[in-house]
Amino acid sequence: MTTRCTYSCEIVVLFFSYCDWCWLLQGPLSALEHKELLENAVKVVCNADKSSETYPYVLRRDVSLPEINIHYLVQPDYIGGPGADDRPTLAFFAGQMHGHVRPILIKHWQHDPDMKVMEVLENEMKKPDYIQNMRSSKYCLCAQGFEVNSPRIVEAIYQDCVPVILADHIDLPFSDVLNWDKFSVTVREAEIPNLKKILTEIPDKKYRAMQGSLKSVRKHFLWNNQLNVKYDVFHMILHSIWLSRLQQTDTNPIIEQKSVAQVL
Repeated sequence: MTTRCTYSCEIVVLFFSYCDWCWLLQGPLSALEHKELLENAVKVVCNADKSSETYPYVLRRDVSLPEINIHYLVQPDYIGGPGADDRPTLAFFAGQMHGHVRPILIKHWQHDPDMKVMEVLENEMKKPDYIQNMRSSKYCLCAQGFEVNSPRIVEAIYQDCVPVILADHIDLPFSDVLNWDKFSVTVREAEIPNLKKILTEIPDKKYRAMQGSLKSVRKHFLWNNQLNVKYDVFHMILHSIWLSRLQQTDTNPIIEQKSVAQVL
């Protein structure tokens, strides 16, 4: 079963279709009706939740798919952002109160003068304003909603805004190849009350290095209309699927490590 999604959160692998943001969750529900597929197919999903019991995500078998808002395919002018010296805001978040993490974030940081943390209703903030807030912030807070994934992660990468991952159980996309510690910050949900302290204690040199790394990894999160664009998101997904298959077979570890190194 396939269903149209607003975000790129669906892919078919080994006769398996799985969609996170679909009408009535048809993708996950249909998967539960087919035990053989559920147990044997490689799932490529945005909601790469390592703690889920309802829709199990199996590490080293399933593949985490970055959630990408499809408007970026037709609005490339939104890609890129200013340098470290032109970002006066410490951190930015705006979004609806989905899930249990965002209300905690709002409770502790909504009124902090150095951060823009706000609750907005759908369509209350226009996209250009949202993007501008990302571009003027050092860190973009990527708090999970009902699911661990968020399009904010990729949006932050596009705007050279260092992502702050606020989702304890997410398997980050392409982590079999990319070292997320080099271009993002992970803060456990229990540490949200200490969020400002954590961010302000990051040395300026380290922050600048992380922001610089965003420019290098951005190509891995871009969809391209042209064929044969090396290491874009399509090729990265295929590489992750390939690694998944290797890890389930008796593969020479030396060959596997060399293959991973060749990607970057």
